[in-house]
Amino acid sequence: MKKFLLFLAKVSALLLLTLVLLDVLYTAVYMQSYSRSKIDYLFNSKDKNYDVVFLGSSRVNNHFVPKIFNDQGYKTFNFGITRSRLEESALMLKMMVERNYKIKCLVLQVDLNINTNDHSEAIRSLFMPYLHTSKTIREFYRTIPEYNQLLYIPFYRYMHYDARVGFREMYYSAIHKKTNALDNEGFHPLMTVDKNLIPADLSKYYPKRNKGYEEIKAICKKNNIQLIALTTPICIETINRDYFNHLQEVYPEIRRFENAVTNDKYFSTCGHLNKDGAEEFTKIVFKALFKPKN
Repeated sequence: MKKFLLFLAKVSALLLLTLVLLDVLYTAVYMQSYSRSKIDYLFNSKDKNYDVVFLGSSRVNNHFVPKIFNDQGYKTFNFGITRSRLEESALMLKMMVERNYKIKCLVLQVDLNINTNDHSEAIRSLFMPYLHTSKTIREFYRTIPEYNQLLYIPFYRYMHYDARVGFREMYYSAIHKKTNALDNEGFHPLMTVDKNLIPADLSKYYPKRNKGYEEIKAICKKNNIQLIALTTPICIETINRDYFNHLQEVYPEIRRFENAVTNDKYFSTCGHLNKDGAEEFTKIVFKALFKPKN
């Protein structure tokens, strides 16, 4: 029995050591990664200066063309991430402050993403490699149920989020295999789909106050960042477009641009513009809210 317990102790010690070494290895790789996602780029950069930063979900990632602003003398970047919610946008803004970004204006998408105070599990996973090294990330996630396991159990966060930050992603990060996430200053164009648009149905949604948005407003006020919250285009066939009237009742300061582009030729899906639509929309927003610097 004594030999068995000794053997068990040795196996447990070896397993723990292996987990610690794997955790150190994976973290070291991600700490030098800067070309796989907007989050690793953000973490591994500092002292950036931007006139305008765009934040939001795919309805930012696919809708705002920084080049149109840049051609008018602005320095901009599109930090929108597909599937992200306002919680993740708030954390990204906090990280920008932590990394000593200087931002004059934040353009924030606030429309369909305001319906939930929940998080995006897929996007949350992308912050996990930096949990030990970023005080901002630790503080942000301190209240989530699995926080202690993620922070204190070696390698747990990489196993828990294996689909997004597991071996495959670690390997690609190690060999610096680039994605297109940072191309076009962060703008990802969609192609035209040659078929009838399927109307979005907003009848099951109802706008409500959102803690992520409230946090973003507080960060902007504290750091003297001009905040422009706006809606983005959705196809004219959308069911229950009165949703946007209710949205403005909750937050009157939100600028209305859901009708800025309505022609179906500019849409890839009902909720997403194609490349031509994104260029048209960006020009409309610029003309309405900004002036050329040149």
